Amino acid sequence: MNIRFDLPDELSASAPPEARGLARDEVRLLVASPAGVHHTVFSSLGSHLRPGDLLVVNTSGTLPAAVDAVRAGRPIVVHFSTSLDDGSWVIELRAPGGPLLDGRAGEHLELPGGASLTLLAPASPGVARLWRAAVAMEGSVPGFLSAAGRPIRYGYVPRAWPLPDYQTVFAREPGSAEMPSAARPFSESLVVRLVTDGVLFAPLVLHTGVSSPEAGEPPQAERFRVPPTTAALVSWVRSQGGRVIAVGTTAARALESAAEGTAEGWTDLVLGPERPARVVDGIVTGLHAPDASHLLLLEAVAGRDLVQRAYDAAVERRYLWHEFGDVSLLLRR
Repeated sequence: MNIRFDLPDELSASAPPEARGLARDEVRLLVASPAGVHHTVFSSLGSHLRPGDLLVVNTSGTLPAAVDAVRAGRPIVVHFSTSLDDGSWVIELRAPGGPLLDGRAGEHLELPGGASLTLLAPASPGVARLWRAAVAMEGSVPGFLSAAGRPIRYGYVPRAWPLPDYQTVFAREPGSAEMPSAARPFSESLVVRLVTDGVLFAPLVLHTGVSSPEAGEPPQAERFRVPPTTAALVSWVRSQGGRVIAVGTTAARALESAAEGTAEGWTDLVLGPERPARVVDGIVTGLHAPDASHLLLLEAVAGRDLVQRAYDAAVERRYLWHEFGDVSLLLRR
């Protein structure tokens, strides 16, 4: 049975915490472990870690991946999701009310500056939401997005916020359609304090595609890279009895993919009760919507009962959800 909870609309964070008078690291932190559930603020994260614990962070940066387009004379929005090896892109067609599911192979869309898209085929068989599309434009797509795009946002965020609000302190390599938001509450000063206290950090890259709004829809394949030094540090920490803690579902997916023998390329790994985590002992993560596939990943790391207790407590204590919301630390040991 999956994690079950009701999410009231008012618990969706509608703006960055800075707009609510908080620093990044002043959002609330829910800590759930076999010892129980605790409530604190993110700046106190170090109180729940030990010297020798390893935080693995995603250094992917967020693209301004939403672009206005014209479809058969009508305005829509295109979300650029994933760059493919042949130069095409996975994209999503959006209207104000949600995704447009009536795309047709061969359909042509006009973009700003004389650029255009041609729909080729559904990105995955039987999934009408995402399309593989050929891009016609001068220069690179990231350069085009920098000039014409804006960050992806959904209906619970009513106004636009600038791209820096969608970047983490670890962002170095642009490539994610949506922010790897679990790391957003980290501030430079908090990282310094954690390092001084003996907590270790290691980087990897996983470029996130657009989120999966359809209930139960599995995550799409994503491009990732786990450096050899990160893999070696993970092995050493585990050999010393330390905990490997993924900062975000993206970092957890990349680490567990590398554990299967491939440290770079594409991952379609889906973590869940049938494929529990093998190297990740805990996860720093935002709060995910009911029926999101990310909840199965959290179960794979921390177990269903612990995740259910955490979400029951988060709803009861009125934590805020989504990329600008509060954060949890789930530890299976």
